[in-house]
Amino acid sequence: MALAISDELLATFVPIVVYWIYSAFYMSFGSFDNYRLHSKKDEEEKNLVSKANVIGNEGGGASKSQSNSITVMAGQFIIAMFVLDTWQYFMHRYFHHNRFLYRHFHSHHHKLVVPYAFGAIYNHPLEAFVFDIIGGALSYSISGMSPRTSMYFFSFATIKSVDDHCGVWLPGNLFHIFFNNNSAYHDVHHYLYGGKYNFSQPFFVMWDRIMGTYMPYSLEKRAEGGFEARPIKRAK
Repeated sequence: MALAISDELLATFVPIVVYWIYSAFYMSFGSFDNYRLHSKKDEEEKNLVSKANVIGNEGGGASKSQSNSITVMAGQFIIAMFVLDTWQYFMHRYFHHNRFLYRHFHSHHHKLVVPYAFGAIYNHPLEAFVFDIIGGALSYSISGMSPRTSMYFFSFATIKSVDDHCGVWLPGNLFHIFFNNNSAYHDVHHYLYGGKYNFSQPFFVMWDRIMGTYMPYSLEKRAEGGFEARPIKRAK
């Protein structure tokens, strides 16, 4: 199990780390004029956006001090979380209720009746575009976050999604402590009879409660070891 969890964490973090390391590698060639396709002067003068803006010190029209403010960043995180949750709840629910969309697209993800971490992004490409690309673009635009803040946010959202599908209930897991929407909550949704409930993802459960699709559960210990998220009543 420890090896599996390690692999899953690597799958989440490695692309992000590689992006920054590989970008930094090429940026180091800034002092190697004999190897550049354009001069450093051209890079600084001809580009229509500053390097600071691209990296994320500035962005979305905000000043450097504003975009780097922890308070502003926290506010943008919260707004983005609510926007993403709202979009994904209603799209997720629609992809379940529309027989064509479920049969041809969303059922791909629900082939995993027993979810595990790598299955978090086991989706049809169209579903990934609708849920993640459009939902992410809305979260980014409405919250007004900078590129750097968006890197933190979408990394956090990806980690949260992996944890929700991990099929593990670890003691002291901060996602389980701070979010009612967690691996056990989403596990109920993946039950064969649970596809009408617990559509909310990836952060809160508010839309399930508001829209009557909330199914609570009790966490029971299995005699053979481990846990079972057992639904205790149907949403009315």
